[in-house]
Amino acid sequence: MILVTGGAGFIGSNFVLNWLSTQNEGLINLDSLSYAADLNNLESISENKEYFFIKGSIEDQNLIEKILEKYNPRAVINFAAETHVDRSIENPEIFMKTNIFGTFHLLNASLKFWKKISLDNQKKFKFLHISTDEVFGSLSLEDEKSNELSPYKPNSPYSASKAASDHLVRAWGETYKLPVITTNCTNNYGPHQFPEKLIPLLIHNCLNNKKLPIYGKGENVRDWLYVEDHCEAIKEVLVKGSIGETYNIGGNNEKTNIEIVKTVCSTLDEIKPRKNNSSYKKLITFVEDRPGHDFRYSLDISKIKKELNWQPQETFESGIRKTILWYLENMNDITPE
Repeated sequence: MILVTGGAGFIGSNFVLNWLSTQNEGLINLDSLSYAADLNNLESISENKEYFFIKGSIEDQNLIEKILEKYNPRAVINFAAETHVDRSIENPEIFMKTNIFGTFHLLNASLKFWKKISLDNQKKFKFLHISTDEVFGSLSLEDEKSNELSPYKPNSPYSASKAASDHLVRAWGETYKLPVITTNCTNNYGPHQFPEKLIPLLIHNCLNNKKLPIYGKGENVRDWLYVEDHCEAIKEVLVKGSIGETYNIGGNNEKTNIEIVKTVCSTLDEIKPRKNNSSYKKLITFVEDRPGHDFRYSLDISKIKKELNWQPQETFESGIRKTILWYLENMNDITPE
């Protein structure tokens, strides 16, 4: 049995579905069901006897302690987080509460539980913390990719809160010897993503004939990781990862934002042409850049390739096609705020 937090969100729900379809082991999903979470993502497993959903927050340490005592999981995987940079600029407080204090309470509950279990179970137990490439800060086009030893330089309230949570995880490992592992990933895309993020927002706006807002000149660079590849990497880290280590997970797909937009438009032009036969690219509109918009993120993933024999399977072209086809089939269930 494993405990997953934030398992009704984008990456978390994809991981829950992946786990229950590939592993012969039960899973508890703790999620507060904030705006970006959706239990419809998990409707297909709602009757699965190996799946247990509990509504609650990682800020509720008493609840977490009760869950750990009742289910006796061999691992905790922490996906729970507020993640949208724009929202962190407008309202940073909720990011501090969830990402910092929530992680603190989850670590405390896990440590309390870990100290109580048998020595054999202590040796098997892992606390796996899921984090982001944004903690490393902005890169230029000439800079080397960030590796696991790169200094932290967070520039937004979101990335600062995730950096703080990463440091807490490390501290609980070093100070209390809790068996922790951290992963830092690049931009994820794929099914079940709330349409405030770039790719689902583009798809939604295209299909509703709305403008495609692009910050600045669209020159900011991100590496794109198909969410299913990320799930497979997390499973590898859980099985083979070394205690106390950090692993970067990326897709080897560095693209400018304008490249992403044009790829989505071209793919939709092919799969679902507009009624007037003009390209969806006609909807592109450039808007004022957001404050502190980091120029480039990129991760060196040579460590996880070498040590755990993992590498991404999807190209951006194959992954974006799968993503668009999924949204075309499920768009009626998705409505942005």
